[in-house]
Amino acid sequence: VFTGECKECRHCKSAESNMCDLLRINTDRGVMISDGKSRFSIDGKPIFHFVGTSTFSEYTVMHVGCVAKINPEAPLDKVCVLSCGISTGLGASINVAKPPKGSTVAIFGLGAVGLAAAEGARIAGASRIIGIDLNANRFEEARKFGCTEFVNPKDHTKPVQEVLAEMTDGGVDRSVECTGNINAMIQAFECVHDGWGVAVLVGVPHKDAEFKTHPMNFLNERTLKGTFFGNFKPRTDLPNVVEMYMKKELEVEKFITHSVT
Repeated sequence: VFTGECKECRHCKSAESNMCDLLRINTDRGVMISDGKSRFSIDGKPIFHFVGTSTFSEYTVMHVGCVAKINPEAPLDKVCVLSCGISTGLGASINVAKPPKGSTVAIFGLGAVGLAAAEGARIAGASRIIGIDLNANRFEEARKFGCTEFVNPKDHTKPVQEVLAEMTDGGVDRSVECTGNINAMIQAFECVHDGWGVAVLVGVPHKDAEFKTHPMNFLNERTLKGTFFGNFKPRTDLPNVVEMYMKKELEVEKFITHSVT
């Protein structure tokens, strides 16, 4: 997994965090922690380890803290997709947003991560799952992942948060933002209901982006949360996500459009 769990640091020992001090994602490192060197080379020049995993090679060397031991019966050509996007979206819903049964959830962005967030909302028992995307071609596919209705911001003259508030008698109970677009992040926060609404940010914004909203949105008891890898601890929690797949509670095949030899 591109992020790790050393099991020794304060983050790993906390039930509330998966941001391992030693092994959290580091796109700059590219070498082994023990000796600062790469395990690959060609013509005497090092080949670096992309996000610590080098997963495009047939054989690789990894830090033990980035390896999850899973059910040996699980088909690797299917469960491999759980090591990033699907777990991120799924966990954003079930671990962070935690929609109550019968609640209304808005999902911003219907790519793989957003579809996984919708799947998580469905598993949690949400009654209405509203998909928001600028690409209407994604809507039909998204029904397979639990989306019950859709909003394309291009179809409306008013801000999306106002459209959603009108659709849901004041706002959704939970929202999950999976685009990385700063405007979508603000909309996802401002569309949740006052008093109990929770918005979860998943997408990675531009480094210079700034989140701007009126402080009254917080004082009116809306909650804004962020998540990394769906708050899953890779070694502790991923085996359980694989078991969800093995028990057919999570349909991983739906996420796989095609395979290459």
